[in-house]
Amino acid sequence: MLDQIKSLASQYAEDIILSRRHLHANPELSFQEYNTARYVAGKLRALGLEPQEGVAGTGVVALIRGQNPDSGTVALRADMDALPILEASEVPYKSTNPGVMHACGHDVHTASLLGVAQILSRLKEEFSGTVKLVFQPGEEKAPGGAAMMIKEGVLENPRPAGMLGQHVAPNIPVGKVGFREGLYMASADELYVTVKGKGGHGAMPDQNIDPVLIASHIIVALQQIVSRHANPKIPSVLSFGKVIANGATNVIPNEVHIEGTFRTLNEEWRENALRKMKKMAEGIAEAMEGDCSFDILRGYPFLKNHPELTRRSKERAVQYVGAENVLDLDVWMAAEDFAFYTRQTDACFYRLGTRNEARGIVSSVHTPTFDIDEKALETGAGLMSWLAVEELRRMIG
Repeated sequence: MLDQIKSLASQYAEDIILSRRHLHANPELSFQEYNTARYVAGKLRALGLEPQEGVAGTGVVALIRGQNPDSGTVALRADMDALPILEASEVPYKSTNPGVMHACGHDVHTASLLGVAQILSRLKEEFSGTVKLVFQPGEEKAPGGAAMMIKEGVLENPRPAGMLGQHVAPNIPVGKVGFREGLYMASADELYVTVKGKGGHGAMPDQNIDPVLIASHIIVALQQIVSRHANPKIPSVLSFGKVIANGATNVIPNEVHIEGTFRTLNEEWRENALRKMKKMAEGIAEAMEGDCSFDILRGYPFLKNHPELTRRSKERAVQYVGAENVLDLDVWMAAEDFAFYTRQTDACFYRLGTRNEARGIVSSVHTPTFDIDEKALETGAGLMSWLAVEELRRMIG
């Protein structure tokens, strides 16, 4: 089976690349993946599959039934949405939707899973069980398409005993993959803070209540939540990336808007930290005769890979790409709504190397110049196919 999958992955590599380029050139934002979903469903129907469309709005689900389809189910997930980024690369498949770009590799994930569909549709007489293909919308935007698909029953009928997902890794050379058992990715909550004061002339601060000064104290003070209240053994990140104080050199505004993110790997600390931040911000504003509204948009939980499934997947990856091409990953403080699946079933989320320094393919995700070495697509489709059939084989014993 290993050689068959490798052969088919090579045979379909060009098709997978073409799918990726089509998706890259036609990106759609979170929960707006209408054309993407139609494209995916069309490709699946061409393989003789019967995709279920409209799951969580724009999600697509399909089943590949092998022999004895009720003997076990493995789910495979790809996210489909793009980011609000203006692409700067001048590649032939550059985004034709200005201001929208596949800068996080979801085009790669979707094309790879379409490749899996091609491979396993050819091999369905060769394995037992069912492979559930999950093409998910809205990974980049809370509340996340994963939670919505779960609510609509994506993990039922049939219920998978295991689930796999992959993500591009621009820091890992193409041809290599990475795994980590247990805690892997952080929770992520969005913070929206409005500080109100009394604006006026910058030359007469005594007649005003300066919200810029209040906001400055709040930003600095909130960092103490992480540096002085967090257990040093629990990774925590608090970052503010947007501050709007729409005054002028001599104008103190009436209010200041602040936006940021808080990330950690412990749910109890997460709740405690958010509570402390809100209390501290409101207290500082009140002490300085201003007012503060502190709104929290709850994001994704931390992602914890199932140890045994991840260990098995890593061993199978060694069989597929060789021990020298399988890496151990460190904790990554980015967030992923795949974490919702890990709360419902055994799951493993791993990384797919896409970097090629010789060709200048080194840009990080979420940047205007992000791209991949497309050789990663053959690895992505083939490895995921192999992991799926081997896990099904283990279920049957």
